[in-house]
Amino acid sequence: MSRQLNMDTLRQNFWKEEYLREKMLRCEWHHKYGSMVKAKQKAKAAARLPLRLPTLHPKAPLLSPPAPRAVPTKAPSPALGTPIQSDMYPVPPATRALLYEGVSHDFQGRCRYLNTRKLDMPEMRYVFPITTSFTYGWQLGPPVKQELVSCKMCRIESFFRKNGAFLLLDPQDLAL
Repeated sequence: MSRQLNMDTLRQNFWKEEYLREKMLRCEWHHKYGSMVKAKQKAKAAARLPLRLPTLHPKAPLLSPPAPRAVPTKAPSPALGTPIQSDMYPVPPATRALLYEGVSHDFQGRCRYLNTRKLDMPEMRYVFPITTSFTYGWQLGPPVKQELVSCKMCRIESFFRKNGAFLLLDPQDLAL
């Protein structure tokens, strides 16, 4: 589909002048208001930046000159000297050994380790409840298996309310 070109010299000159006039208006506007717009943009960009606090460097403890020793002693290991602050109790070695046995694809290794850890009660894994949802399952003890009552009428009587919305039973509800 071709476009109709109704362009003669008069119309071409009109569009040329119109284009040049708009270009000059844009240049004048930019010359007049450009600095204010850039200042506003910089202020908005500065407001969006997060507040940066100065970094505090740890102060080095004052070192006293070491006393001369006759026999050099071995420095204590950092693992024994400083306890690691953790929310969880350490994993028993037998459970940790499961990590290195087999591949997770075969339900061994990491998969077996995680399933074994999942079976432990939360109070055996964590020092204290970390989230508020932990408090619901904290110190519940082992699950109690409840036997189903085999009497059909006992189940119906325990299911429906004794008084209230379902005072009279519907015959369709009785057909279990």
